[in-house]
Amino acid sequence: MAATDFKDYYAVLGVNKTASADEIKKSFRRLARKYHPDMNPGDKQAEARFKEVNEAYEVLSDSDKRQKYDQFGQYWKQAGQGWPGGGGGSSNVDFGNFDFGQYSSFDEFINELLGRFNTGAAGSPGGAGRTYTYRTKTGGSTGFNDFSNGFGGFNDFSNFDGGATATSADREATITLSWSEAFHGTQKRLNLGNETIEVRIPPGAKPKSRIRVRGKGQVNPYNQQRGDLYLNVELKPHGFYQFDGDNLLCEVPIMPDEAVLGASIDVPTPDGRVSVNIPAGIRSGQSLRLRGKGWSRPKGARSDQLVRIVIATPKDPSHVEREYYEKIRAARSFDPRSYLSQVQL
Repeated sequence: MAATDFKDYYAVLGVNKTASADEIKKSFRRLARKYHPDMNPGDKQAEARFKEVNEAYEVLSDSDKRQKYDQFGQYWKQAGQGWPGGGGGSSNVDFGNFDFGQYSSFDEFINELLGRFNTGAAGSPGGAGRTYTYRTKTGGSTGFNDFSNGFGGFNDFSNFDGGATATSADREATITLSWSEAFHGTQKRLNLGNETIEVRIPPGAKPKSRIRVRGKGQVNPYNQQRGDLYLNVELKPHGFYQFDGDNLLCEVPIMPDEAVLGASIDVPTPDGRVSVNIPAGIRSGQSLRLRGKGWSRPKGARSDQLVRIVIATPKDPSHVEREYYEKIRAARSFDPRSYLSQVQL
């Protein structure tokens, strides 16, 4: 490998050499989502960048590979694979902080290294008559299974975790659900390349939930057993609901007269519309609690739904409305800013 072909994996992932494992993983997930073929159909440049990001993550996410990469640079794969005198393993030579980047190829490095060892008599150990061999890996898989066609039912692999490592054959993927699917539960057909499986999503899945599918990961090369598949749940954006802890939160506007006098209004819930009494004198930003009308829980109970009240003012009041608002202003006895006269530093 020429020195100019060296890939700075830290630069590829946009992190520095002191980055933690979590920082590396976070950056990888962001870039994998950005350049994934599903997000950039037909874009060869993005596809190449996606493979480069995956290649960098495969090395830097593995502590052993990262240690070799930090020491040996572009020659990290050759490190420990038949160094001279090592019989295929590591030699007793202490390379320390040796700069391998000064060589244009691995052969050039070996030739100089042999020249250093080649100081004895011909035929003697370490002498000119001794033949050293080394080997390098070519090709091979990056360890990242590219499900560019997507799992059946979803195509978002923004959090794909890079497949199996040396110690684990588990893998991860992100599954995006509608709010209805997550609330009620659903069945998803997933295409794993050479097999199709049915996965049951239980009711009450929330963002950051993880669903474990046993025995559907990659094959561990050491024991030939399959790991597990972990599905990280994400929900599509919803125009009305959001989460507040375990509870559902929604925002409902009311008119000024409803806030002053009180009212009865209809509010949507996962079960349908319910009638809610607005107490007289409610303030904008206050919340009303609808018990048992929130999100499904694994054991069957329901959380609450919080209704945040927002007082809406008419942008273009009619002539009659404006007339009455002016009469209210003229007759108003309540000053909501009376306390401001006492405010000081």
